[in-house]
Amino acid sequence: MNLLQRLVLSAALSCAILVAMSQTSAQAADAGVYRHVVLFKFKDSATAEQVKSVEDAFRKLSTQVNTITSYEWGTNVSPENKNEGFTHCFLVTFKDKAGLDVYLPHPAHDAFKAVLRPHLDKVLVVDYVSAK
Repeated sequence: MNLLQRLVLSAALSCAILVAMSQTSAQAADAGVYRHVVLFKFKDSATAEQVKSVEDAFRKLSTQVNTITSYEWGTNVSPENKNEGFTHCFLVTFKDKAGLDVYLPHPAHDAFKAVLRPHLDKVLVVDYVSAK
């Protein structure tokens, strides 16, 4: 193989590598972020102050785990009456599943659960990778 052929082959291989790398990056971007959705149904005996303490503890938790990229929450306002007693929705976002893997066993998460458990009737959790 002469020098010109080697240069052409080298350029072709470089282009193939760059295309593969850009496709991998595009696939990763298309995969979206990892979402952790948590719904709470509180015990009938839970007071407004106790529920507020859970809301505050969850808000604090969102600042204590560095793999959380965003956090939001709200209470049910749907007119459909299909919430089956679940009143609170928390949406925690991570860059990827590895972020959740750090979050779940985190000491701050354990401390939050200690605040939550005495007042919790039911919890529903759904995790998903966002799609576009």
